[in-house]
Amino acid sequence: MTHSARSIVRRTTDDDGVCWITLDDPSTRNALSDALLDQLLEHLAVAAGDAEVRVVVLGSSHEKVFSSGGDLKAFAGDAPTIEKLAGLDRFPRLFETIGGLGKPVICAASGDVLAGAFGLALACDLIIAKEGVKFGCPEINVGVFPFMISALIFRNLPRMKANELMMLGRPIDADEAKRLDIVNAVVREDEFAETVCEWARSLAEKSPLLMRLGKDAIHATRDMGQSAALDALRAQLALAFTTDDIKEGVQAFREGRRPQWSNR
Repeated sequence: MTHSARSIVRRTTDDDGVCWITLDDPSTRNALSDALLDQLLEHLAVAAGDAEVRVVVLGSSHEKVFSSGGDLKAFAGDAPTIEKLAGLDRFPRLFETIGGLGKPVICAASGDVLAGAFGLALACDLIIAKEGVKFGCPEINVGVFPFMISALIFRNLPRMKANELMMLGRPIDADEAKRLDIVNAVVREDEFAETVCEWARSLAEKSPLLMRLGKDAIHATRDMGQSAALDALRAQLALAFTTDDIKEGVQAFREGRRPQWSNR
C-alpha cells in the first residue's frame, strides 16, 4: 500500500493464523469508496499469499455500522461517466477475490450491513451478527438500485424475499436474517468478540491445504450443473487423497490426538 494514501483499512495477523481486516473509515460509516475497496483488495491479496494466514475475519471499527455501502457522493458526483465506469470492476473483483481466496472468510457484523456491504457480507463464507444489527438494500430509496449485489442476493435468499429487500428498501434485523439462513449466528453484544474469536480459531485449526481444496471446489462448482459439478468434485477428492494431511487427519483421529498438519 502506498504511503501517500490514508489508511482506511487495517490488517493484523495473530499467532493463531487469524488475519483481522478492519474497515476503519468511521467518518463515512465505512462507505465503500474506491479508496477503501482498493485497500481492502490489497489486504486480501496479502492474506491470500501469506502461508501463516489460515482464516480472515472482516470487521469494522465503527460502533454501530459495519458499512453503509457504496459511496453515494461518488455516484452523484461530477466525475466523467467514463471515469465512473472504469471503477465498476471493483465490486466483482472483490467478490471473486473472497470466493477464490483459498481461506475461509468470516464477516463479523458488529454493526449494520447496508447496500453494497450486504453483498460483501454475502460473499464471505460465514457471517456472525451482533444482536440488533440490520441488513438491507436501501439504495432504491435514494434513486439507486443494488445492481452489483443482486447476483449474490438471489443466490442466498428466496426470490420473493430478495425482491422485497431490493424493491422496498426496508432492512431486516439479525434475527430475521438468521431465520432466512443468511447469517450463521446472532450473538449478544457482550459475547460477540469472544464468539468471533472462537469461530476463527476453530477454522484456523483445520488443515489449510484441505480447507483451500474444499473452498476452491465450492467456488468452482457452485453454479455448475449437477453432472459437471460431480465430475469436478470427484477430481478434487482424488487430489485430496494424495495429500499427507488427509492421512495425518485420519491417523490423529484414530489415535485420539490433535493432528499436526504439514500442508502437503
